[in-house]
Amino acid sequence: MDLQKQQRLVIDALEDAKARDIKVFNTTHLTSMFDRIIIVSGTSTRQTRAIASHVVEVVRKQKIPIIAEEGTETAEWVLIDIGDIVIHIMQPSIRRYYDLEEIWGDKPVRVKLLPESTVPVTDEPARYDDPSWSM
Repeated sequence: MDLQKQQRLVIDALEDAKARDIKVFNTTHLTSMFDRIIIVSGTSTRQTRAIASHVVEVVRKQKIPIIAEEGTETAEWVLIDIGDIVIHIMQPSIRRYYDLEEIWGDKPVRVKLLPESTVPVTDEPARYDDPSWSM
């Protein structure tokens, strides 16, 4: 499967699992180890773990080998390496602290994303009167 199809497959899986603040970066000029970094946030450790599980399931169905999967125990930062693409699924505080966008982010890739997939996650709990919160 070519890089564009893999990238779309991963992004669709992330959006299906309600990942937030999705960022995709081209890393071909920085390393020969992989071509894309995808960084996303989850709203809780449970969601971070669920996002990672869903991505792994979707990727395996397409017979794409998973080179590494790390961090599912604590689910604060889960890394999934599928060769050409490395996916980082992070809690907001961990994402801010390590600031991977600063390291890898000088060449963002334009991709179509659902509007809710681009919204950053805060550490504040949802309020019942917040329109983005629903049952």
